[in-house]
This record gives sequence, C-alpha cells and structure tokens, in this order.
Amino acid sequence: MTRDPARSPADEPAADPPTVGRGGRRRDQAVALGWLVAAWLLLWGDVSWANLLTGLVVGAAVLFFFPLPPVTFGGRLRPGPLLVLAGTFAGELVSASVHVAAVALRPGYRPRGGIIAVPLRVRTDLNLALTAEVISLVPGTLILDIDRARGVLYVHVLDVRGPEDLAGSRDRVLAVERRIVRAVGSPTEVRQLDLEPVERRNHP
Repeated sequence: MTRDPARSPADEPAADPPTVGRGGRRRDQAVALGWLVAAWLLLWGDVSWANLLTGLVVGAAVLFFFPLPPVTFGGRLRPGPLLVLAGTFAGELVSASVHVAAVALRPGYRPRGGIIAVPLRVRTDLNLALTAEVISLVPGTLILDIDRARGVLYVHVLDVRGPEDLAGSRDRVLAVERRIVRAVGSPTEVRQLDLEPVERRNHP
C-alpha cells in the first residue's frame, strides 16, 4: 500500500459557530433528515414508498437518539450548479464502476491501494460531510478518517500505479468540493475556492 507523504495543514482554529435559533435549528434538522433519507435510498438502490417511509423513520430515530451538533446552513441553493453536481456524480459513478469491475476481472492483476490526505478549502462541518459522502459513494474511493479541526479528508484510493495517480485522486476530491460549494455554498465560501490548500502550496 502506498501512503501519500503530504502532511495536513496547521491552520488557525476555526471561528466559533454562530448561535442557532429555534427556527434555524428545525430547518437544519429537516435538511439533515433529507440527507439521511437520500443516503438510505442510495444504500438500498431502490426508490419506493416503502423505502422512503422507512428512511424517514430511521432518519428521525437517528436524529432523536443521536443528536448531532448544530450545523448551520448559511449557503444558497443554485439550481444550475446543483444539476452539474448531480450529472457529474452520475457520470463518475458509472465510469468508476466500470473501472473497478475491469480491475476485479483482470486475470493475475493485483491492484495497489493508496491513502491521501486532502485539505479542503471550506472547513465547515456541512462541506466536510457532503464531500466525504459523495467521495465514499463512488466505487474505488473510501473515506478512512476526517480531521475536523484542520478540514482534512483521509481517502483510500484503489489501483495506484504511481505518484500521478495520487495527484489525480487529490484533484478529483477538490473538484467534488468545488462543485458542492458552488451548488450550496455561501458567496464567501465560493470565494474561498480560489485559495490553494496549504498542503499544495508547500508541495507543488
């Protein structure tokens, strides 16, 4: 297994999150429930009324028995970038599935795995969660750990043949983050996308 030698950035601590009112808290819970239901449907691979109702029950139970810290949504939904995000995700899902199937069926071939540390440019909990979820749903990539304080995702990638594959995988993670932030991020977060991660500046 190949481990990326890059180190995570030692950034300053993030600012304290803003106070969330009752209305904002309910809105955040509704958004979280929606994502849990979507993840439930993706896991089952079948959109039906039974799976939808079951997902609502399971999601509500998760939020009730395992309350998450408040994750505020200060972004803005943009239909165009949302369509780009969905379309690109569908394309990557198909291409990655074909690639993994080809690797699995290749006689005598033993693929090498690699672990990369990818510092995100937008370090909010919501962006970390959404980016990690999208990356994990694509065959051949898996989130191993998340450094919440530094905004770093540790990703396992399949079929690494050289340093260029590690660099390409890191670029794909950052591209996913870019599409997510453009689709649901605030104007300030969108501007942060123009900043290069500290890790990349230190390791050209």
